[in-house]
Amino acid sequence: MKQTHRDKIVVIGAGNVGEAVAYTLMVRAQANDIVLIDLNEDRAQGAALDIGHGTSFYKQIWIRKGGYEECADAKLIIITAGIARKPGQTRLDLAKVNINIVTSVTKSIMEYAKNPLIIVVSNPADITTMAVQKASGLPANRVIGSGTSLDTARFRYILSKKLTTNIEDIHAYVVGEHGDSQVAIFSSADVAGFKMRDYAAQLDVKLDEEYIAEYTKKCGAEIIRLKGATFYGVAMAVSNIVEALMKDESAIIPVAHTLDESWGDWAGIAISLPCRLGWDGIEQTLRIEMDEKETAAVNHSVEVLREFAKNTGVIE
Repeated sequence: MKQTHRDKIVVIGAGNVGEAVAYTLMVRAQANDIVLIDLNEDRAQGAALDIGHGTSFYKQIWIRKGGYEECADAKLIIITAGIARKPGQTRLDLAKVNINIVTSVTKSIMEYAKNPLIIVVSNPADITTMAVQKASGLPANRVIGSGTSLDTARFRYILSKKLTTNIEDIHAYVVGEHGDSQVAIFSSADVAGFKMRDYAAQLDVKLDEEYIAEYTKKCGAEIIRLKGATFYGVAMAVSNIVEALMKDESAIIPVAHTLDESWGDWAGIAISLPCRLGWDGIEQTLRIEMDEKETAAVNHSVEVLREFAKNTGVIE
């Protein structure tokens, strides 16, 4: 049996999120070789077998347990390793433990991989993205945090229900932190080219923007309260990022990476903004239109993350 293949993706962490990510990659045929790495080798082996058995109903895709040496020729490396968020716990509460975990993981990756392209999913995704980029020494555009891609999906889902409109016609973003200080952007949101507020008015639908933004922020915690964990939504969000990278689509997705000096006061912090994604990672970070209130909220989000990054030693 062949053990290496042309399109290999390594998933580090075989917990609920890592397993769901691997399963989604298989179902969407986004790689022909998927490798699961976990300190709990039995868990990784069991997940690989379980998912692998399903390939007989779909396509020939190899999925297996492996070690960090598999990172040497991987097209993408996805880090999901970390402690899961518990009910009532914010993503930032996880940072001190998960920073140590992802830093260790990154050092192991870099023992074998020369210039990897890394997607960081471990929470809190903004802080861990900064930690991975720092530990790896890679250019910021090659260390991509899943960021607010999931929050944006939730935002669009809620809007589609409120407007009884096809979700594919809704173009709206959540930016900033993947967490409590995230900012839902209403001022430039549109529905099939119509300004969303104008569209809602034509439908005679009143959008409670404050409620929608708050519910978008809190619905992840609601899922955790109801079923103990979230993993399907984030798996689809990660799969969407993978698709843009593997197919070199130049697709626009809100993801996080450490911003450079051109972003002024936001420089040095990983926040989510709409980015063009292609085979080399983040091709360009786009400046989204925001009103004064939204801009102030994003400024606050940056400062929340900056302070926490300082307190945890990710930045000085």
